[in-house]
Amino acid sequence: MYALGIKLRRKVCHGRRPKKILYAEDNADIAKVCLMTLEKLGKFEVLHCPDGFDALENFPKFSPQLLLLDVMMPGMDGPETLQKIRTLPNGEHVPAIFITAKAQNSEQEEYMTFDGVVGVIVKPFNPMTLCDEMRTLWGKT
Repeated sequence: MYALGIKLRRKVCHGRRPKKILYAEDNADIAKVCLMTLEKLGKFEVLHCPDGFDALENFPKFSPQLLLLDVMMPGMDGPETLQKIRTLPNGEHVPAIFITAKAQNSEQEEYMTFDGVVGVIVKPFNPMTLCDEMRTLWGKT
């Protein structure tokens, strides 16, 4: 299998149910690469939402084990989406990872102050290491 001209190595999770990730991203091209990577390589079950409003609507039905939220989205950004999810039933303890093009350390440190945020992934991300990076961050919970 190839993505962006890179041969992808398959990793198999034997005997484990896929972990569920709710992923909010407004950029369709980035979402496509991220989804393919997380589902095919990482064997995660991923629900993509094109904005924060859709993430809020789908959170109760999907019951994710992790939130992956783009910081800059129109209408409702990632931090606001996270704050609203925290008010929903079962939303207060789901770990979250922000994904952003903002690479300044001060901005990343600010995002880490939000309740339940376990990490920040900077765009552009490397599809070959994304799953391992997310597992590492997820393991901090």
